[in-house]
Amino acid sequence: MTVTNEQTYDYNGYKLHVIDSKKFKTVDIVVKFKATLAKDTITYRALLPFVLQQGTRNYPTQHQFRQALDNLYGAHLSIDGGKKGNNHILSFRMEVANQAYLTTETNIFEEAIKFLHEVIYFPKATEQSFDTNVVTREKQTLKQKINAIVDNKMSYANMRLIDEMCEDESYRLHVHGYEEDLDTIDEKNLYRYYQQLLQEDKMDIYVLGDFSSMNVSEDIQSYFNADRQPKVNQIQEEKPTIQQAKEVIEKQPVQQAKLHLGYRSSITFADPLYPALQVFNGVFGGFPSSKLFMNVREKNSLAYYAASRFESHKGLLFVFSGIDPKDFYKAKEIIVAQMDDMVNGEFSADDVEEAKKQITNQRKETIDNPNGLIEILYHQVLAETTQTPEDFLSQISTVTKADVLKVAQQLQLDTVYFLTAEGGENDE
Repeated sequence: MTVTNEQTYDYNGYKLHVIDSKKFKTVDIVVKFKATLAKDTITYRALLPFVLQQGTRNYPTQHQFRQALDNLYGAHLSIDGGKKGNNHILSFRMEVANQAYLTTETNIFEEAIKFLHEVIYFPKATEQSFDTNVVTREKQTLKQKINAIVDNKMSYANMRLIDEMCEDESYRLHVHGYEEDLDTIDEKNLYRYYQQLLQEDKMDIYVLGDFSSMNVSEDIQSYFNADRQPKVNQIQEEKPTIQQAKEVIEKQPVQQAKLHLGYRSSITFADPLYPALQVFNGVFGGFPSSKLFMNVREKNSLAYYAASRFESHKGLLFVFSGIDPKDFYKAKEIIVAQMDDMVNGEFSADDVEEAKKQITNQRKETIDNPNGLIEILYHQVLAETTQTPEDFLSQISTVTKADVLKVAQQLQLDTVYFLTAEGGENDE
């Protein structure tokens, strides 16, 4: 397997990551800004991706903005926000054609960096203020997105599970922000916050492609050369004590109920047991061959779907299932029984090997995608480790049943959240 060739450089308050690869016919540039999750900034950060994609100083209209991308041989730009553990991350992503596959003598890579730099540092703004009409319109767009969560019952149930499970922790904060905050945000204070973000966020730039004939670091430095003073944010990792699992029942006019469970462990990305956690999840609920799918959905016909996933930087594992409202107690009993089986070692070495194979295939597919590879490499930054994708696959290959058992015995049920129909049998 090809070893990922990542070179890192420290410049003026940011880190540059250059991944030289002949695998892709595009060049991908990703700029990430990281800060600690905080209630007083989260809605600002949720709104910024919408505003920043509406134009720049030199391309103030949507037509001019899109035309500039088209002139870069159909380059693609996206901006989004997300949370990983107690970090809130804004990502600017740009994909352009590789110069080697074009006949033009124009330096497309340099033009792409120039454009991305303008998007980040020179958005459509005048006199220390974003455009009023843009901010007003995009606040409405974000408000609609916030309200739409309620209509997606699976997403809503997952959000509510985290609300209840992490009620005294930063991770409870909604990455899409809060409607009640929008009235206090205007074009001036949003612009001021954005200027603060540009100075104080931890910044990483990833450049991925075939750079055999390019001086990537020089091109990046020529545009991203402003002195920055990133804040060193020491994240206080909350570790609540579980006395007894919490059970929350919420009622809405729904036909399919959502039964979501949240478990805690102390295992995060940098933990030696993290590869075993991946395998645990594969055996327990990560794939169609896993215990949740086979026993809750297939064998007992109790769920429309049943699966699990984990949060790599928070040490949480979530179980999701869609069930008939009348089946709450039976479905919960069988889901908990699957976890008990894992704790008691009632799974085979063959189950472990099958999960390892599926995880390996899944990871190889991810690193065969430019953005997938960059996201995996960024996990290293968040966890402050130097584990390469190849290291991870090697560690997966050595996971044993005993390792998976250690993971199972560290998991504790924290919260059961049930979104059900009004007047369902669970009223009894």
